[in-house]
Parts: sequence; structure tokens; C-alpha cells
Amino acid sequence: MQDYILEMKDISKIYGNGIAANKDVNFNLKKGEIHALVGENGAGKSTLMKVLFGMEPPSSGEIILRGESVRFSSSKDAIAHGIGMVHQHFMLVESFTAAQNIILGMEPKKGLFVSEEEAVRFTKELSSRYNLEVEAEAVTRTLPVGVKQKIEILKALARGAEILILDEPTAVLAPQETDQLFEELIHLKEQGHTIVFISHKIPEIKRISDRITVMRAGCFVGCCETKDVTEKEISSMIMGCEMDTSIAKSRPKAGDIKIEAEHVSYTDRNKIQILKDLNFGVRGGMIFGIAGVQGNGQVELVDLMTKKRALKQGDIRLNGKSVAGLSLQEIRRMQFGYVPEDRMDQGIAGQESIAENMVSNRYASREFCRGGLLDYKKIDTFADENIRSYEIRCFGNSQNVGMLSGGNMQKVVVARECSHEPEVLIAEQPTRGVDIGAAHIIHKKIMELRDNGCAVLLISADLSEALKLSDVIAVMYEGEIVAYFDDTEGLNEEKLGLYMLGLERHSEEQIRRARG
Repeated sequence: MQDYILEMKDISKIYGNGIAANKDVNFNLKKGEIHALVGENGAGKSTLMKVLFGMEPPSSGEIILRGESVRFSSSKDAIAHGIGMVHQHFMLVESFTAAQNIILGMEPKKGLFVSEEEAVRFTKELSSRYNLEVEAEAVTRTLPVGVKQKIEILKALARGAEILILDEPTAVLAPQETDQLFEELIHLKEQGHTIVFISHKIPEIKRISDRITVMRAGCFVGCCETKDVTEKEISSMIMGCEMDTSIAKSRPKAGDIKIEAEHVSYTDRNKIQILKDLNFGVRGGMIFGIAGVQGNGQVELVDLMTKKRALKQGDIRLNGKSVAGLSLQEIRRMQFGYVPEDRMDQGIAGQESIAENMVSNRYASREFCRGGLLDYKKIDTFADENIRSYEIRCFGNSQNVGMLSGGNMQKVVVARECSHEPEVLIAEQPTRGVDIGAAHIIHKKIMELRDNGCAVLLISADLSEALKLSDVIAVMYEGEIVAYFDDTEGLNEEKLGLYMLGLERHSEEQIRRARG
């Protein structure tokens, strides 16, 4: 009989509304392995890991850890048993140093005060032991996203994590940073740590994992040795069938410039210049991709375009009109669509229904409102059409969006923003954290808009996505456009990664071509 460091036996999780997120799931881990957990959005992966990390109690089933039956009442309880989790969205205090984040809640004391010297010494020692190099005294907000991830991993290791759950750890990394992370994970594995690797990126799963567990519709599908299966077979296990994710891409029919940034700069409240003289133009009928590691000014650029921050230096024009003189409501009335990076914070109202979320950007329009009253029949019809078109897995349009999986929430957001045929679309990380099936649906919809004359600004840290969809690609690094490719033929992720990390830069003459 195989010895496992952890076994989850017949785990079920049924919520109060009768929705079964997990149904008799079996999952096990060997000591010193990297184990990939894969499945479509809504397959039950996140729920299973929440049960393991003490965030959710199971409705039934048993967890056996190191041969003993355990039941966790909280994440703190799971951490005390040697289980750590690094979430997709980091949970760091940006104003703290790396050392302060790592020792948070377990601060070394010198008399009545925290010993900063001991915190720095501890961080340096921990960093060296696990080959996860971080600058202990650096302020977290100044660090690249790859280093922030290391801090999160070190936080878990500092608390004695022997089993480490990593949720979409490569979603925001450049290829070179992914290579470095994989080296570090292999080093942890060699030291006896066990890693659960949750990802939708099949090539990475094939490359880094020892075993794979596949889930579908809340159920356990199978577990296999990674070396025994191909990428195509992994995809088929996840989807339940073979799937062609290629996109038919015709030559772009470029129209007039519909999105234009002219000498845009931005300085934050800490007097740090985030954006530095950005100039670019996006034409109708084209997808203008912006690639870059998270934290290089992409968020601030979109915030200026969507009125979340005040534009004080330079100008941004949508359909020829400066956003500085427009309200967000006026921008919305200009056939404008926006898929935000953070669907939970900006994309959905979790307590409201799918139907209400579908029309939240134009509920007062004549399409859905008659004589000051909402036309619920039209709203229901519209929502049902989008549920079918986007293959949203739900129990009907009246279901609260907050009860959907992350990928299905994302499809609700994309459906709302794309279904009114916008002339301008800003798509900010449109498929982050979604499975290959959902990503394919979203990609097709974006391409349809482009073919119908929409100007699409695609901001993506997923280089395979940027290369697949974009007609032209600009690379942002430290608030500047450092490269511009008006021909993506022969361009690959590794080459883009060099510009994303600031290791290479185009000539000013080439960068000026981004103006359109």
C-alpha cells in the first residue's frame, strides 16, 4: 500500500442552497512531490483546497495527515499542522518591508518592541536556506511581482509549511521568472516539501509536476503520473473531450484611431512617477496588445482611461473625445466596453443575480427600461441568450453571481461588456484564472468584435494570449513603452520576456510607431 503524507477521502462540500461543489472527491499527496490539481472553472478545485486549508468545513469525508485523522477549524489550524497556501492575489502589506511581511504575526521581540534586526536576520537566513532570494529591507510595493511571490512563499515556509498550495503561481510572471520559480520549486521538493500546483497552463503542468489529479463538475476524474500522459491527453481529461482552441485570425482591416494616448504621465501620492510619457494609438478593427509584468504601470494606465484616477499630464482620447472632460457615464454611452482586471472588486456585484449583473452597465437604457420601469422580460431573455452563448454554468439567470466559479463570473463580465457591440473595448487580463474552455470562448468573442471594427486594447500578462490575439504588441516596463512590434510573425514568449524584464529595448524610432 502506498504511503501518503496526506489523504482526502470521499470529501463532499454541499452549500446551504443545495449546490454540491465537491462530491466524494479523493485526493492524495506523496512526500516530496509536485502534484498538479487541474480542471475547468467550477470543477471544485478551489473548494477542495479551501477544505484542506481550513477555510471551509467539509460536509462529509475525512482528511488524514501523516497517518492521523484531522479536522481543521480555520486556516490558522491548517498552518499549525504544516499546510501553507499562496493565493493568486497576494496578501502582503505593501508599505511593509519584505522582512516585516514575512514575520507578521510572529514578530521577534526586543523587550517590549519588535526587533527589526532579528527580523532581517531571520529573513536573510530563511531566504538563503530555500534559495528564494529577497531583499529583506526593501519596501514591498517597490518590488517586482516575482519577488512578491517569493515573499508569500517564504511567509508560508517561516510558519513551518511542509505542504505548500500554490494557486495559479505563474499567472503574472514573465517566462524568465517562471523558469526561476520552477527551479525554486524543484529545490523545495528536493528538501522534502510537497507542493500542490494549481494551474490552467497545460505546458507548465507537464513540465513541472510529478503527478496530476483531474477534477470535473465537482468530482474526481483521475490521477496519473505526468510522464505517462501528453499535453493533449491532459486537455481531454480536463474538458471531457478533445478541444480545438485555435483562433481563426484574418488580416486586420484597420480603421480610424479610436483610442489615443498622448504624452501620458502619472505620479502617485508618494511622488513616484508610475507612467512616463506614453504615446500610442489603437485603430478600429485591430487588437493592440500591451504585454508586461504586473506592476509596470498597466493598472494606472487603465485607471486613467476609466476615470478611477485623475488625468493631469497628457491626454487620452476615446473616439476623438478627451476623457478628462467626460464623466464615466458619458464614456459608457460612447459604445465603450471594459473588462476589469479584478472581477471580484470591480467586475461583479456578488450578491446580485446573473441577470442584474448582465445589464448593470446599461439598465437605464431604452433597451431594458420602459417609462422608468425595468423590462424584466427583456432582461431575462438577454441574460439567457448570453448564458447560452458564453456557456455559463449556472442554475439559471436568477442565481447570485457570487455563487459561480471564478471562470463563470468572468464570462458574465465579458458577456456584459461585449454583447452591446462596443466600438472601443479595454480588456484587462480577460482570461486570468480561467480554464482553457472559458478562455477559448472569451478569445472568440474578442476576435469577433475586432472583425466587426472594434478597437481593442488588450492588456495581458499571459504572453500566449497576447501573441494569439494581438495584431500589434507594445511592451511596458517601469511605466514606459520599451518595445513595439507591428509584426508579431515569429515573435515568441522568450523574446517578449527580455523586454518585459528591461533586459532589451527598442529604438525610439521603433517605439514611435506605436502612435498608429
